[in-house]
Amino acid sequence: MPFAEAKTLDKALIPVIDIKPLIDNSDPVSVATNLYKASQEIGFLYVKGHGIPQLVIDNARSDAMNFFNLSNSRKEQVSLHGVHRGWIGPNRAIMDKNMKADLKESFIWGAEISKEQLSNKHYAYGENRWPISPPNFKDHSLAFFEQTDIVARQLLRGFALSLGLEEDFFMSDGTQALTRASYVFYPSQSEKMGKDQFGVGPHTDFGVLTVLSQDHIGGLQVLDLKGEWVHAPPIEGTLVVNVGDLLSRWTDGIFRSTPHRVVNRSGKERLSLVLAYDPAPSTMIDPLDVLGNHHSTQHKPITCGDYLTWRFEKSFS
Repeated sequence: MPFAEAKTLDKALIPVIDIKPLIDNSDPVSVATNLYKASQEIGFLYVKGHGIPQLVIDNARSDAMNFFNLSNSRKEQVSLHGVHRGWIGPNRAIMDKNMKADLKESFIWGAEISKEQLSNKHYAYGENRWPISPPNFKDHSLAFFEQTDIVARQLLRGFALSLGLEEDFFMSDGTQALTRASYVFYPSQSEKMGKDQFGVGPHTDFGVLTVLSQDHIGGLQVLDLKGEWVHAPPIEGTLVVNVGDLLSRWTDGIFRSTPHRVVNRSGKERLSLVLAYDPAPSTMIDPLDVLGNHHSTQHKPITCGDYLTWRFEKSFS
């Protein structure tokens, strides 16, 4: 029984955008224009000039792989708890109730928040659960989080500029964001598993914006505008960025949240480093704030916290 198939990427479909002129403010408008075009058409893009030191990515990747190679009993010491922090083993995530569970396993964390600080915060914030081994796991993971969070915020600044909004529109709540990072490990899957087995099944991302560092293995597939799956292969020196459901909802569909999936047919293990940017839980997601009260929308206002809670409960057993 063969793998789920996908076409070779048409390089014009998912553009590579240099965001350095946005970050250094030398030409933010041109970058914003390119971000708007890509997000309106396919909702996926590669970015270069992001400024994350390669050592930060390499350290995080090395520690993540060492963690996933630990025994399950060791990883269970930091298994997922109620606030979505820690390790999720294989066959725990289900993108659709009619599909097989994903082969992937993940480790999830967020900004460091002490127990004292958590006492008066929304329950979606959580205390991170750090493994004892590898010894530098926490430091390297937080470095990746902090550097990638900077990139995500710059991108959201560009998206806001592209819509004629204040630069901090998507980040203007003023309280701590709900941003999470994750390491996602994909075992090699056998062709015998069939077309309906995925590393991660077809889905759209829950939140506002996803920033992804792929390894050299490949396996990411994106649904194009014709309804056909295409490979989104690794491009050295770039990050993959995609619009999430909340940003699409916030812009009333101007920005597209596109289905994607992972099929690891390489015969090797695959590892992705991911940051999912979301604003504070109290942030109201209302398209009329973006498009004006004259605009007609089918989306009722909802807080970021309420929306993410619903999506988490739906997708994780």
